[in-house]
Amino acid sequence: MTLQLVVSSLPTRCSRLAVPHLRRSCKFSPRVSMSSSFSSSPEDQSLETEAPHAPVTRERRLNPDLQKQLPKPYLARALEAVDPSHPQGTKGRDPRGLSVLQQHAAFFDRNGDGIIYPWETFQGLRAIGCALPVSFLGAILINLVLTYPTQPGWLPSPLFSIHIKNIHKGKHGSDSEAYDTEGRFDPSKFDAIFSKYGRTHPNALTKDELISMLKGNRNMYDFLGWVAAAGEWLLLYSVAKDKDGLLQRETVRGAFDGSLFERLQDNKKSS
Repeated sequence: MTLQLVVSSLPTRCSRLAVPHLRRSCKFSPRVSMSSSFSSSPEDQSLETEAPHAPVTRERRLNPDLQKQLPKPYLARALEAVDPSHPQGTKGRDPRGLSVLQQHAAFFDRNGDGIIYPWETFQGLRAIGCALPVSFLGAILINLVLTYPTQPGWLPSPLFSIHIKNIHKGKHGSDSEAYDTEGRFDPSKFDAIFSKYGRTHPNALTKDELISMLKGNRNMYDFLGWVAAAGEWLLLYSVAKDKDGLLQRETVRGAFDGSLFERLQDNKKSS
């Protein structure tokens, strides 16, 4: 109302000049001025993965070409652990309708009934080459931590059983996030393991790089997650590193869908 009175009180010539100017001033510019030191256009900046004032983004780099190497890398896969070398997942392997996380856990279900008891965890750890003390301690800790979250009801299991159908409820923090909260496999998160931390070799991790990854993935005050992640990855490194002390990309991918465990078991039987 006030604006109309002011405009109407101006001379006709002035109002013709003032009103368009007023209209232009009310429009929001799509450009956001960040700094005079940035010479690239906003469209280019929107695709940047490194921030000049956040050195950690330069240290832990992402792969900007992943979408050219793998179709829809942002889409978490329910049945297959995929990467650019395995766009269809592990060749010749039947997922049996299980999520990738369920496939990972199912190796330790030695009788195939969908429930993992401590003695089955022990047998599975021994089958992949873990020493007797490690297998015994691992069976106790793994089942102790995962039993209650995976139970179908509110009552705890006196036998510390793990129910595979609910294994996604046992997902801990401070991890790589290559499993999402429903147990699907996220190819972009998996690729980031190596693009961020594979400094010496692009498709492998040294032990020092593995430890750097564990530290980089830590969530604040998530002490259980820190211990769980360290235990899982260091155990994997101890049984699956190659002769040069490297944890290869394909080895890690196989651990996520459980196919690595089957290979390690077969190798142990044949040796």
